[in-house]
Amino acid sequence: MDPSRKRKIRLTVALGAAVILAAALIYTSFSGSTPSLQPSRLTATAQPGHTYELTGKVAAGSVRKVGDHMTFRVQDRSGATSVPVTYTGAVPDPFREGREVIVTVRKDGSTFVGQKDSLITKCPSKYKAAGQQS
Repeated sequence: MDPSRKRKIRLTVALGAAVILAAALIYTSFSGSTPSLQPSRLTATAQPGHTYELTGKVAAGSVRKVGDHMTFRVQDRSGATSVPVTYTGAVPDPFREGREVIVTVRKDGSTFVGQKDSLITKCPSKYKAAGQQS
């Protein structure tokens, strides 16, 4: 077989493998992601048995700890709607009322149960318009 023909075949095979690997990477990155929903959207779309990423602010006066369980309410950024969350697992140090959080939840009756160790706090922005507070 001609050496130039062998190089062309190897190049074609290598490029084909690269395209297949790139497609697999793109597929796995997008298929595993779930959109973050605020409480108002979550209450309208949540179905029992499915998991969702809930995002919003921890409502003032809503945090209660009993043993290793914690309950709190997550509200929309506007404060119009909130949902109760029961959570067990690691709690980040910056967690507090008024802080924005993301937690993976599933609907269980009228409350949402947080997936263990899925609670994340969002850092407040250093760059806010004058007069805004975190």
